[in-house]
Amino acid sequence: MQHTSTGGAGNSAVPSRRTVLAATAGVTAALAVGGTAHAHDDRIRRIISRMTLEEKVGQLFTSRVYGHSATEPDQADIDANLREFGVRTAAELISKYRLGGVIYFVWAHNTRDPHQIAGLSNGIQRASLELPRGLPMLVSTDQEHGIVARVGKPATLFPGAMAMGAGGSRSDARTLGRISGAELRAMGIRQDYTPVADVNVNPANPVIGVRSFGADPDAVADLVTAEVAGYQRSGVSATAKHFPGHGDTEVDSHYGFPVITHTREQWESLDAPPFRAAVEAGIDSIMTAHILVPALDDSGDPATLSRPILTGILRERLGYDGVVVTDALDMAGVRTKYGDDRVPVLALKAGVDVLLNAPKLDVAWNAVRDAVLNGELTEERLDESVLRVLRLKAKLGLFDDPYVSERGVDRTVGTRSHLAAADRIAERTTTLLVNEGRALPLSRREHPRLLVVGADPASPSGTTGPPTGVLAGALTELGFTATALSTGINPTAAAVEQAVTAAGEADAVVVATYNVTASSAQRTLVERLLATGRPVVALAIRNPYDVAQLPGVRAYLAAYSWTDVEVRAAARVIAGRVRPRGKLPVPVQRADDPTRVLYPIGHGLSY
Repeated sequence: MQHTSTGGAGNSAVPSRRTVLAATAGVTAALAVGGTAHAHDDRIRRIISRMTLEEKVGQLFTSRVYGHSATEPDQADIDANLREFGVRTAAELISKYRLGGVIYFVWAHNTRDPHQIAGLSNGIQRASLELPRGLPMLVSTDQEHGIVARVGKPATLFPGAMAMGAGGSRSDARTLGRISGAELRAMGIRQDYTPVADVNVNPANPVIGVRSFGADPDAVADLVTAEVAGYQRSGVSATAKHFPGHGDTEVDSHYGFPVITHTREQWESLDAPPFRAAVEAGIDSIMTAHILVPALDDSGDPATLSRPILTGILRERLGYDGVVVTDALDMAGVRTKYGDDRVPVLALKAGVDVLLNAPKLDVAWNAVRDAVLNGELTEERLDESVLRVLRLKAKLGLFDDPYVSERGVDRTVGTRSHLAAADRIAERTTTLLVNEGRALPLSRREHPRLLVVGADPASPSGTTGPPTGVLAGALTELGFTATALSTGINPTAAAVEQAVTAAGEADAVVVATYNVTASSAQRTLVERLLATGRPVVALAIRNPYDVAQLPGVRAYLAAYSWTDVEVRAAARVIAGRVRPRGKLPVPVQRADDPTRVLYPIGHGLSY
């Protein structure tokens, strides 16, 4: 594998390490990693006292940037950086705005492979540390696992939150955090925007859903704290999101402005427990939600801009003094009431510390600086947030050694033991919802030829996909002869006919369903397959609520995501290699009467 001098993760970083050590002598030595920095704030305050206003403003911003390298991105990424930021590279962006952090995305071409990611992280650190009074960067990403993950194979990918909720194991959640944290740290990513602490009490939730551990606040709280412990013991900051709770909405805050109608009492009992538990567990950061919660603040402002919510409840009532980071500021939910110049200022006034992914960085950055110059914000207010940001960087050891090595990547990322752990955990999450007449497990003697059909959503996290192909491949490895036929999320009449014809040549059919609704063409597909008389096994590869729409299916499983690790585990359950052990972490209501529960929390069959 070849690396450019700027993209490698090797020893070229050492001179800059000396630079940062000289510039911040004594800080990390005084701060026990894993403990609080409060007893040694005077040392960090001395750093802050030497910072210019512009440097302080920059520390409060975490931005996207395009490219696989900090100094030599591809031309298309140079063009994107010029178009959005007026700079060519990540290094130039850091220099221009004195950024405190960078967030990695797949679409920004930041995450090609582990060595490249490590090299990009080193280049970003070097670019910041070589500036006058340079400070280490906080590199972050959304590695939730399941349907949201920015770093794909060959890194280890785990089941998502609702699958982990079905497993119900605090030990497994800690293991996920420990392994994922170790791999992210080896690539120079030191802040992970996970776990999702939202309690998914609304089956129609379009933005959280399987990203939540479930619908039981106490169970969610247990798994949140376990995952936090795993990540933070690995030296990666966990981030509970989305405060004060995004679990009961039918609007996606990326595209609209959700309103949560919970009463104050409902919020206390349903939404608050996981966040309260995260605070008590010593979580490093909490992410805000772009939602309106009138019972907590009737001003009409989203929680991200609400002082009663962020300062009154989170800081004062829950006693949280860690870093508060906004959800992405390019989302519609925070842009409906105020312009992009007002949002960052109002967020800081509400109690936020870090402004994430401003849509127009120049507008947001200048607005914050100007608010200080014109007296709307005091410099002391900025100092409070800079102090929290630098405390976190010191706790993570970034003042001591911000760089990573190629050897560390090879030794840590996607190792055989890590991949095996993910497979074992996934096996404990697959949930058997229906098994009439002992339709499962399938027998290689009775059902040697299998047809695998259904939805093939795009890979959520750099896994191999598509799920029908992965499922067919896994079943073939287990001794069946399985053929994949993708019929899509909205199968056409022609695709249905093709599947029905192919089913005639098979001994049994496995169909992957994806968010089936009353009007979904997936219902037609499954009903036509059932009419062939062939045994039909259905696997919900996202929401487990699909089962309510397909009452004729005699064998139904839930995998909670279509990532390889979950699909392969489901194949082992279908083949009888492992027993299903998952239990529903959410209730499934009847399709004909949503006021009645078809399968309660805790439902799950076995062999």
